[in-house]
Amino acid sequence: MKILDRYILTSFLKTFFSVFIILMFIFVLQTIWLYIGELAGKDLDAEVILKFLLYFSPKLVPLVLPLTILLTSIMTFGSFAENYEFAAMKSSGISLGRAMRSLTVFIVFISFVAFFFANNVIPAAEFKSINLRKNIAQLKPAMAISEGIFNDIGTFNIKVEDKTGENDQYLTDVIIHQKKQTGGNTTVIKAKEGELVGSTESDVLSLILKEGNYYDEIKPSDYEKRKNKPFMKSYFDEYVINIDLSDFNNVNLEDESYSSTHGMLKISELDESIDSFSVAYNSKMAEFKESMYNRTGIQTIRLNYKPKDTLIAFEEGVLSHYNVYDGAQITNLALGSVNSSLAHLGMKKQEFKRSVQQVNKFEIALHEKYALSIACIVLFFVGAPLGAIIRKGGIGLPIVVAILLFLTYHFIGIFAKNSAEDGSVPAFIATWLSTFIMLPLGIYLTYRATTDQGLFVFDNITEPIKKLFKKAGLFKDKSKTE
Repeated sequence: MKILDRYILTSFLKTFFSVFIILMFIFVLQTIWLYIGELAGKDLDAEVILKFLLYFSPKLVPLVLPLTILLTSIMTFGSFAENYEFAAMKSSGISLGRAMRSLTVFIVFISFVAFFFANNVIPAAEFKSINLRKNIAQLKPAMAISEGIFNDIGTFNIKVEDKTGENDQYLTDVIIHQKKQTGGNTTVIKAKEGELVGSTESDVLSLILKEGNYYDEIKPSDYEKRKNKPFMKSYFDEYVINIDLSDFNNVNLEDESYSSTHGMLKISELDESIDSFSVAYNSKMAEFKESMYNRTGIQTIRLNYKPKDTLIAFEEGVLSHYNVYDGAQITNLALGSVNSSLAHLGMKKQEFKRSVQQVNKFEIALHEKYALSIACIVLFFVGAPLGAIIRKGGIGLPIVVAILLFLTYHFIGIFAKNSAEDGSVPAFIATWLSTFIMLPLGIYLTYRATTDQGLFVFDNITEPIKKLFKKAGLFKDKSKTE
């Protein structure tokens, strides 16, 4: 390696690692802020919290690495241009492309590392982090009662409007659905106030309810009476529910039984999942088509009518061959069949929509692994020539420009992926759209930087305007008048 290549690479690496560590630290702090509700108040030791952050950090690399490459490229090459080091290189016959050669090899190497990281490390970290979060949520179910939503604790679904007190033990507007061992939910308990009473030494959490009602659905043996949906209602001044926490407090934080998300899979596993989902979707769609065709009853028409009689029967209308009562019955049956088909169609539409969203998420996860490595190369060829053009290094303008470019890149990707989940945009286009937009910009900036041109050529805008004024006689050429 020549001295110049070693100098450029060393300067780039110093800035690269510094920026990467700073950005990773900032995003880790954001992670702590987002998940503080899951970590605080659950008597977790420092080892578990550090393990949680360690498992979550690899998912930040697809955000931090492209931004680091873009910012480092602008800062490094901007510093070279600002300190006239590029001028010295050009005077020695060294072009910008030659100066970028060693860094190009390094960025290509980083892109391969990023691909390996996205395909192996991130899925493993996703697997660990999701299972750890699930186990932490079960560790202290008394703290898992969130306001305004139903919380699944043992055999109860508990919803509270508000929590007060030093330890959030006082509850207001409590609604409890009790699950039966045989399945179903036939018991509902409502209370104006409640209080959680328990201790760390006990496996029983007592929920004391005050001023409420107890509703229990009754299922008579006579099926005709079940249509009236009878239930039993009782009022209480105070009612105590004991919740067994023995299964919750003995949570194994190393349990890894959850493995059903696209973020946990490698490329080979994603390909297999996409194929299986696609085959299942196509088979369900074929079954649905067959079912809707059978609902129409078209196949049974030829059993009741002969071909030559069908035309005569339908010329005057089908109902004209029946009396009023039978015609009304036929009409009601037809309307019921149509309404049933519409309801079935709406239900299946939602089911197929969820299936399409599931397949699209797996396809997006597949393409993201490739897009990360290519984005590293593209953003380098955006940042390096841009730094040489603006001729500003260090912090300040390079950071502003890098953040604006990266936010544009990132937000385009987010909006496109959100549109791809519901099928509005193909998953391939949505994943690669931001990279495809940055690619022409990188080519344009590299061309202008290697040909010693500025960021914009204002003469291309002003010269046509001057010619227009000259033709109109509103602008005089000073050189000719002199």
